[in-house]
Amino acid sequence: MKAMPFVFFLLLSASFIGISHQGQLKVGFYSSTCPDAESIVSGVVQNAARSKPNIPPVLLRLHFHDCFVEGCDGSILIENGPNAERHAFSHQGVGGFEVIDQAKSQLEATCPGVVSCADIVALAARDAIALANGPSYEVPTGRRDGRVSDVSMANNMPDVSDSIQQLKAKFIQNGLSEKDLVLLSSAHTIGTTACFFMTKRLYNFSPGGGSDPAIDPQFLPQLQSVCPQNGDVNVRLPIDQGSEQTFDKQILENIRNGLAVLESDARLYDDERTRSVVDSYFGLLNPMFGPSFEADFVESMVKMGRIGVKTGSQGEIRRVCTVFN
Repeated sequence: MKAMPFVFFLLLSASFIGISHQGQLKVGFYSSTCPDAESIVSGVVQNAARSKPNIPPVLLRLHFHDCFVEGCDGSILIENGPNAERHAFSHQGVGGFEVIDQAKSQLEATCPGVVSCADIVALAARDAIALANGPSYEVPTGRRDGRVSDVSMANNMPDVSDSIQQLKAKFIQNGLSEKDLVLLSSAHTIGTTACFFMTKRLYNFSPGGGSDPAIDPQFLPQLQSVCPQNGDVNVRLPIDQGSEQTFDKQILENIRNGLAVLESDARLYDDERTRSVVDSYFGLLNPMFGPSFEADFVESMVKMGRIGVKTGSQGEIRRVCTVFN
């Protein structure tokens, strides 16, 4: 994935963004109104990946960033000036917009006014995972597009420098658990990040300065050689060392061994609860009888895809993903 710019408890109110309206999504929502919708999106994603191999992590990140602001409603796609959500600092480096626009154009030619941009984002992320040799799965659809896009609404995105408590709190606010935090963070199994997001961790780690002590001492010089102090902050490096092109659980193994690249990934092993989730995929019973990383990842992706969705008469179906109707 490009640069990334829980305690279980009973949610007390259905007004929580993470669980509102989610029951109205269903697999095959467009089966009668636009039966080729999913294959059209898949074809566009595959074509894009042929010319840009980094497209899978880009589209996966786009879905995450869309869902964590105002729910999964395509608000990040709007381009209506400097105050549009997509220009938020927390969204820097987010891409894949042209792929969504191309898919939307083809869908409008086939089924005008039927398939939402929000659903295209969710479907494209699913297809991106499959292209990286990840699990295939069904995506519940029926989302409608939001009518609000404001840069200030992205102020509470999870950040690479967040503490584990901050990360858990931000996930809880969206109806997601500690387990979801670990699994959705493991999407970093594909893609790269920029040295810009590494500088603090390598050279000015708070509170004592220096580098993050969680980094394996033999791994630290490797990171510093790619991202030297006062060097080019735009240089990119794999987030999942040794397996950046393939969707797998190597990212979790790296976290266990002090080889996490991103600070937020390393923090998953600081907390007893998130650490136990990470370790659960490497027990003696795995892979035969232990939890399935792929199945659990899919479950968390589908769960994230239900955050704050707009359905029924809410929102709209945009004709062009970058502008409101």
